Amino acid sequence: MSPRPVRQPSLFQALLPLLCLAIALATGVYLFSDNASSGANQVSLMLAGGVAAIIGIRNGLKWDDIQEGMVHGISLAIGPIFILLAVGALIGTWILSGTVPTMIVYGLKLLHPSYFYPAACLICAIVGLVIGSSWTVAGTLGVALIGVAQGLDMSPAVTAGAVISGGYFGDKISPLSDTPNIAPAAAGSELFSHIRHMLWTTVPSIVIALILFTIIGLGEARELATDQAFGNLPQVLGQQFSLGAHLLIPMVVVFALAITGFPAYPSILIGALLGAVFAVIFQPDVVLQLADNEALSRPMALLAGAWTAMFDGYHGQTGVGPVDDLLSRGGMISMLNTIWLIICAMGFGAVMERAGLLERMIRSVLKAAKSAGSLIASTLATAIGANIVAADQYMAIVLTGRLFAPEYKRRGLAPVNLSRALEDGGTITSPLVPWNTCGAYMAATLGVATMDYLPYAFFNLVGPLVAVVSAYAGFKILMLPRAAGPAPAPSPAR
Repeated sequence: MSPRPVRQPSLFQALLPLLCLAIALATGVYLFSDNASSGANQVSLMLAGGVAAIIGIRNGLKWDDIQEGMVHGISLAIGPIFILLAVGALIGTWILSGTVPTMIVYGLKLLHPSYFYPAACLICAIVGLVIGSSWTVAGTLGVALIGVAQGLDMSPAVTAGAVISGGYFGDKISPLSDTPNIAPAAAGSELFSHIRHMLWTTVPSIVIALILFTIIGLGEARELATDQAFGNLPQVLGQQFSLGAHLLIPMVVVFALAITGFPAYPSILIGALLGAVFAVIFQPDVVLQLADNEALSRPMALLAGAWTAMFDGYHGQTGVGPVDDLLSRGGMISMLNTIWLIICAMGFGAVMERAGLLERMIRSVLKAAKSAGSLIASTLATAIGANIVAADQYMAIVLTGRLFAPEYKRRGLAPVNLSRALEDGGTITSPLVPWNTCGAYMAATLGVATMDYLPYAFFNLVGPLVAVVSAYAGFKILMLPRAAGPAPAPSPAR
């Protein structure tokens, strides 16, 4: 980092890259529609990052400083990138092994359309709470539930919203998750105090989400699909794969590793490798079909087929078009476009932070927050904005917490107010941004575009609104003991 003084950016300079990004993204969507995330959005992020870099250089930064910031910012995404690759491999081998088809068939037998959406949300919420990872929930249960939804002739977009709502509820309040540990660390609060304080906004939000999913489900209530494509889905899957409860062992292993606190990347990679072993043992004919190389010996062909599923995914060969489309997924290669998007987004966010543009915007927000309620609302807005600009929920939580913590202390507000706002604004809105690491991951894993599932991610949409209402109502805003705060405690109400 350069030791020489750098001029502080103006508010106009801070907002200019965002304006350029908004124009470029809108133009990309207009020109390329649903394919915008396959290259147009990446170009938009790089161009906007270039504008931010020019502003930084104009204010005294060297290019080496900006490049260093970009390298550091992108390095924060290396962990998620490897998880993405592992999830791609896991999806491919779990389909090939019959694990996902078995989950789909069981789901079709157990879940009825009238309660499918709330049940999907609740199942993901419970599992997310137990294992502490919304990403693992989406990459395992979520993939199967999307398949079940298509088999029941239900909406994949609503199903994705239910999976994300439930997964992020569990992720948000599980002590095993990373964000409930990062947020109190950034705010200066204690983990379990933070989780207890979050319940006042989190529980009402998930209740509202479950009610909305129930209403939608009842409105779509119908008998199981009888069309030729999916009406005989269990039979088609049974003819292609050898199904059985034993094929759920890879999922049990991954969940067990997650519960014990084993890191996400090796847990998912172990699950993918276990899926490959199960495929060779229980689905040898399917593996040989995927290898499609008669020149190889049987052992080598089995190895080639399992290996192919890890990098290129599974390609359906049932002969039923819609079913083949449903099963043709996964592989590390399927995640490369998402990784491209994440790298461009993280680079843009890093330049914005290194040039001081993010901090300049936040200072303006702080000046406008006159009361405790407006300060909390400003925190929520800033965390959401950081998710959009910095493209990563960890940056949104840490950056916002670091900049707002002194103001909360100065006003005599307990740090749990800040840590709760960081989660209400930063954690649960991250999957709603297409180029955020979480939004890109969910879209790639579930096979549903971010903007398609966004209207149905009810928990993630309702949570910040509940938090804002609570803030302005002065509900459960805790104050520091008078001796601990340098200033008299202000009124929590607006």
